[in-house]
Amino acid sequence: MAGQMIVVGFAGDSVDDKGVVSAREQIAAGTLGGVIYLKTNGASLKAVREMNAAFRDASPGLPPFLTLDQEGGSVERLTSDVGFKEVPNAATIGAGHPADARSIYNRMARGIADVGFTVNFGPVVDLNLNPKNKIIARFGRAYSDGANTVTVFAEQFIAAHHQAGILTAIKHFPGHGSSTDDSHEGYVDITDSWQAKELEPYRNLIASKTVDMVMVGHLINTRYSELPSSLSPEWITGVLRDELGFDGVVISDDLEMGAIREHFSLKETVVRAVRAGMDVLLFSNTAKARVSLASEIRDILIAEAEADPSFAARIEQSYRRIVALKQRIGGGATAEAPAVAPIPQARPASL
Repeated sequence: MAGQMIVVGFAGDSVDDKGVVSAREQIAAGTLGGVIYLKTNGASLKAVREMNAAFRDASPGLPPFLTLDQEGGSVERLTSDVGFKEVPNAATIGAGHPADARSIYNRMARGIADVGFTVNFGPVVDLNLNPKNKIIARFGRAYSDGANTVTVFAEQFIAAHHQAGILTAIKHFPGHGSSTDDSHEGYVDITDSWQAKELEPYRNLIASKTVDMVMVGHLINTRYSELPSSLSPEWITGVLRDELGFDGVVISDDLEMGAIREHFSLKETVVRAVRAGMDVLLFSNTAKARVSLASEIRDILIAEAEADPSFAARIEQSYRRIVALKQRIGGGATAEAPAVAPIPQARPASL
């Protein structure tokens, strides 16, 4: 169960590379829930397709999350360099018509599905509230400064991916658009800039029952919590789950970003995130790349679960959500009535 909560980056761009083989073996053993592709993993569309097929074949009964960030614009893991047709950024698309956006995203999603991905980390539903924003506005990653416009265009992104059998993750909860700093580099304090309307796209999309995952950023608003939102029960459990009513899969932004890595150990990060309500722990595996990272994370989860029944219960809760979502890969059960696999009966060490 703990293994399904882990998604990591890997080294290699060919099906026979050591990092790819190791990830495939961990997926087959059930000790790894999925992988994230970076640009370094994409030598060609053919190679990507072969790696994804190998990952998928390793666990046909419970498909892995095969993930990437393919938003459009400057945030694309598949580019024209490998023969993938690129699309405009969100700001450009948001200035147009929703029907045109749907057409663009239909083509993009079909292309992603064709090479075997099961999850695209998008759409960005941040509001474009700070034109000097270093990570959102600078790259045109937000559709608009208006919540309704963002919602409409995010719906086109999500619908296109669902039609292609791909899951999505709206991001970056609770809102990165007003920030002045970049969480890749360190703490991002949004206490004085964040506005309640930044929750509206989440509220709208959650109410429409179209949300597969919510990706939580590493944002600090001291009026809610002293911790980054990705480690904060006040944000994940209090706001996202209790206030907004989301009971689906919550996934972290990369937990190796400076905002987390520079202030918390691996154990602190993993334990705090899960206790806060996180279901999937995402690590790019770039800070200190190693094939053992997933095993290290899983060992932390198991040790904490063996010491604390309430933590074991959290793992079980996340496992149920993850399995229900994975059964929808390729266009399976609906979000309103997901099928849920039974929890395996096993010793605590199998967590």
